[in-house]
Amino acid sequence: MIGLAAFFAVMGAASNAMGTAFQRKAASTVARGGGLRLLLALTRRPAWLAGIGGVMGAALFQALALVNGPMALVQPLFILELPFALLIAAPLMHRRLPRAGWCGVAGMVGGLTLVLVSAAPSGARDQASMMRWVPALAVCLGAMAAAVVLARPGRPSLFRAAVLAAAAAIGNALTAALLKSAAGTLDSSGFAVFLTTWQTYGFALTGVGALLLLENSLQAGSLAASQPALTLGDATVSLLLGVTLFGEQIRTGWWLLPELIGAGLILWGVLRLIHVVPHAQQTLVGDGRAAGSPAGRPAPPERASGP
Repeated sequence: MIGLAAFFAVMGAASNAMGTAFQRKAASTVARGGGLRLLLALTRRPAWLAGIGGVMGAALFQALALVNGPMALVQPLFILELPFALLIAAPLMHRRLPRAGWCGVAGMVGGLTLVLVSAAPSGARDQASMMRWVPALAVCLGAMAAAVVLARPGRPSLFRAAVLAAAAAIGNALTAALLKSAAGTLDSSGFAVFLTTWQTYGFALTGVGALLLLENSLQAGSLAASQPALTLGDATVSLLLGVTLFGEQIRTGWWLLPELIGAGLILWGVLRLIHVVPHAQQTLVGDGRAAGSPAGRPAPPERASGP
């Protein structure tokens, strides 16, 4: 079952990466803005609709993975979305991933492997009591609301991108927890009961909220600001929710050392990919006009961050 869960999670990461690449391409073609106006503008873009198809496929794979394995295993595997997204977007935009970029991919994959082998997450429960759900919902939704307030217009773009990405990561993790519970109900009790459980509607609402936060984060600032928070935030919050809600177990003690080393490798890989891929933001969004650029004039490429 663990192997099957890992397989579905990797497939979900690849599908989500395809969706992300197309969503970022679409987000670069609309006028700057936020909220529901941004979402309505994006629905008119075929690339965004293709991206949503990828996201829906990822949700299906994610549900299958969560039914077959612990959340603390499944969600960290979605870290692979970033290298998958670059590998998918590069040929889509007629570009190549440089050799140093492959080092970043290797760092992420090696770090993730080290974390999961060291942590050895386990657990078979897919339901939690309301005494566990209430504080989890309060903390996650409260943190997301606080992030929206902190990232109000007028703040520095890099700060807004990072904060909104962190909020989207929390929303993704909470959505996964609700999806795990709802999918478990569907598997054990059937479709009729699935439609009556509050987690079914909960994951739909939080999923839309996380998507809206992600779209605003992508427009707020560069990939270098948003991607680390999105990548590591989802995995970290998911691990915590898996332990606190579903009683999942991970190894601690001296195992924390290789786990921290693995997390460091993942972070290094993320930053390396963003730094070495020429104009990484454009690799994912294409060379179309940036929001707010004069018609017919390409926007200038972002400067690569880092030394």
